[in-house]
Amino acid sequence: MQKIITYLWFDGQIEEALEFYTSLLPDSRVLEIIHYSEVGPGSPDEIMFAIFELAGQRFTLVNGNTFFKPNAAMSLCINCDSQDEIDRLWDMMTTDGGAESVAGWLTDRFGVSWQISSTRLHEMLASDDAAAVERVTRAFMTMKKLDIAELERAFGGE
Repeated sequence: MQKIITYLWFDGQIEEALEFYTSLLPDSRVLEIIHYSEVGPGSPDEIMFAIFELAGQRFTLVNGNTFFKPNAAMSLCINCDSQDEIDRLWDMMTTDGGAESVAGWLTDRFGVSWQISSTRLHEMLASDDAAAVERVTRAFMTMKKLDIAELERAFGGE
């Protein structure tokens, strides 16, 4: 069992969020649904907790109330292996109320903050070539959705 589990707080829309999140990546599935009891605070037909895996990583959605709101101080990062994967996830997550931010960050329609990143970007940023790292950093900080080809050009000094 995973020792540390991320809980995401929701005020309704938990079923919609669960369906959406498990559609994003392979190896994603619903593990358990727990409903409120007669004691409440929700009604017994409402989900209290939804436990799921996203790419094998376990998360729990909490159907709370309006007391807490998600914000960009905490985000989830998906490291993508290709531009196609970046494009697909970006499009899925910014439609129907999602919002683009900067440097690969976005907020999905539920208000959860994500980074749609690139394994190649991480490799470039870990380079011993300080000038190339500086060029790549300047390039990705001006982007919304990451463009790997543009990052490669910046890394190479083009």
